Amino acid sequence: MKSLGIIGGIGPETSADFYLDVVFGCQKLNNTQHRPLIVMSSVPYPYWLENDEIINCNIGEQSKNLLITEAKRLEKSGIDMIAMPCNSLHVFINQIRESVKIPVISILEQTAKYIKANKFKKVGLISTSATVKYKNYESIFKQNDINFIVPNGLDAAKMDQIVQRLTDGIHLNKDRDTLLSVIEDLKNNGADSIALACTDLQLLLPKSEQISIFDTMKVLADAVVTCLIE
Repeated sequence: MKSLGIIGGIGPETSADFYLDVVFGCQKLNNTQHRPLIVMSSVPYPYWLENDEIINCNIGEQSKNLLITEAKRLEKSGIDMIAMPCNSLHVFINQIRESVKIPVISILEQTAKYIKANKFKKVGLISTSATVKYKNYESIFKQNDINFIVPNGLDAAKMDQIVQRLTDGIHLNKDRDTLLSVIEDLKNNGADSIALACTDLQLLLPKSEQISIFDTMKVLADAVVTCLIE
């Protein structure tokens, strides 16, 4: 079995969930051997920088340098591949890949593959405003002829505030209700599926009998498991 490095800590609960999904995913598919070797680098992200990225959509050089430093640190540990369970920071996926010689699995690419495999026609994309601003998904979706819609400006601002609370470890029932309301609006505007494209949103456990909701973190975890055991 191959080994994995995780660029994590943004936010910490999602990183922990991602780790567990990979560990138990490997056990389910390959339980006659052993648990995978995983090295997690919890990025020492300044709180002010995290807040600035989520609320003000400012993702810059300091963030890029932090991520590249951790990618290089993971490569030096001897692992076989890297994954980062944060959608917004995939704005730097190309620079991270260029900084190391081992594969870096992209949540954006894996989500596009998942959508195509499930033949969704129009995806409701719920993410941070930063993910929309930097066109993380817009570019990969255009390459794959995937139609999508995003929440309106007011709803997008609500999502940013919810994500901020989640990264601080605050889970509120009213936030789940707000998320479900946004999902309903996207469904009414023609979405046949919902992508939770901020991996922290899965912490609210939103469920609907009316539309398919999938978590991009889970999509990435499943892809990583496949790469580890093949």
